[in-house]
Amino acid sequence: MDLTFNKNEDYNRLLVSELKRKLAKVKLGGGQKRIDKLHEKGKMTARERIDYLLDKDSKSVEIGAFAGEGMYSEHGGCPSGGVVVKIGYIEGKQCIVVANDATVKAGAWFPITGKKNLRAQEIAIENRLPIIYLVDSAGVYLPMQDEIFPDKEHFGRIFRNNAKMSSMGITQIAAVMGSCVAGGAYLPIMSDEALIVNKTGSIFLAGSYLVKAAIGETIDNETLGGATTHCEISGVTDYKAEDDKDALDTIRNIIDKIGDYNKAGFSKKQSYPPKEDENEIFGILPKARHEQYDMLEIIKRLVDNSEFEPYKEGYGQTIITGYARIDGWAVGIVANQRKLVKTKKGEMQFGGVIYNDSADKATRFIANCNQKKIPLVFLQDVTGFMVGSKSEHGGIIKDGAKMVNAVSNSVVPKFTIIIGNSYGAGNYAMCGKAYDPRLIVAWPSAELAVMSGSSAAKVLLQIETAALKKKGEEITPEKEKELFDKIKSRYDKQISPYYAASRIWTDAVINPIDTRKWISMGIEAADHAPIEKPFNLGVIQV
Repeated sequence: MDLTFNKNEDYNRLLVSELKRKLAKVKLGGGQKRIDKLHEKGKMTARERIDYLLDKDSKSVEIGAFAGEGMYSEHGGCPSGGVVVKIGYIEGKQCIVVANDATVKAGAWFPITGKKNLRAQEIAIENRLPIIYLVDSAGVYLPMQDEIFPDKEHFGRIFRNNAKMSSMGITQIAAVMGSCVAGGAYLPIMSDEALIVNKTGSIFLAGSYLVKAAIGETIDNETLGGATTHCEISGVTDYKAEDDKDALDTIRNIIDKIGDYNKAGFSKKQSYPPKEDENEIFGILPKARHEQYDMLEIIKRLVDNSEFEPYKEGYGQTIITGYARIDGWAVGIVANQRKLVKTKKGEMQFGGVIYNDSADKATRFIANCNQKKIPLVFLQDVTGFMVGSKSEHGGIIKDGAKMVNAVSNSVVPKFTIIIGNSYGAGNYAMCGKAYDPRLIVAWPSAELAVMSGSSAAKVLLQIETAALKKKGEEITPEKEKELFDKIKSRYDKQISPYYAASRIWTDAVINPIDTRKWISMGIEAADHAPIEKPFNLGVIQV
């Protein structure tokens, strides 16, 4: 291995180390003291509950671990959005589990909590996955109620989704393992089956203090809405559990009896690891985001047996398209080639840029995958579409629109991995979040923005210096550098993969070595939902 490889490897492994450090902090939720208080009450934490519920030594992936990171500092923060979401296996059946984290503001709902819960339900709906809610929440976080209560994609959408999922036949099971108050009380009762833990679980529209204030009745919370009340008097809940483990064991028994699902029928064969060493990804991926590298070498370290069947290999070379298998599942891969390529006409094309011919090739390939019912995997490292008179005269807007059309209308499941750059319209054409990938994740090396930090800072600097000059201020070279550094620092923070993950623009920041697991589990989930409509591009400019 050469010196450049070693430098890249050191840099990218440091990024993964930082990822692991951040995840370790996130997993503490509201902190060790609050965890200890839960344990003193005989309760498990949200993560302990999920770990106990999922099959031992089975695969799982966590959705939105970094939700809320760096947000709500004036309110004490909201680690992981105050809710833990995992896709995993219960009695061998793939499910999604949503657990309120009572160590974070007693499990209260911040705006990002609502967004994360809706994302979990979206995954369940798209993939027809059983969903389990482990409820332990004080309800809406009142100081921010205007940002979580009234709008279409706010708190009330959760219950609307409960009803829609029930009509679709998607299994929903809820266990009330702590507080469940006010409007939040509808979530477990709109599920198919509801459990409640004796003495620690409670459900009511209004607690004892509010009842006293509203109607003058004096009653304690346990009598008002505890397990005995709802299992033996009101009939609101279906099962009474003695403690957390008893409730989770009951859920496992319920899931165990669920029948098999109708499959979409995606091609699956025996899984083989890549022949090329996956760990070499760290040395191949360059330290600097503008440097060139061969994306095909990354692909060889992600696919079974390192076998890849290219489609239109010599045409439109700044996008790689072709067929492979990942953990046995057949996939169609659309990837940005990041090395400088030479066309048959002798012209040079920049890696990471989408040209007319590469957009045309990708459009045809996406259509082929839809025709053959092959899930699509997008590997993003894209700076955007090619600009300039030659591209404009050649109809780059038209070719780009065709590609966006194909991505938008694709009916096979799509999975997006942001490896490096994800800029501007390139993000859209390569199946960014707005184009409904079933899962979208980023490597620690990813950057998401309209344009790179340097480019954006230069544009913003020109605007700011022009405004200052109009006010009569003199802009010295030193002042200009100070302004540039300040603007770039602010912009660089916004293009970080963690900034995107905190707002759930992506589902996770992952170790590149885990990419195969995410894609494999994603396709397995998608196989629960048969494709119900034909692929149709609609009207396009040919």
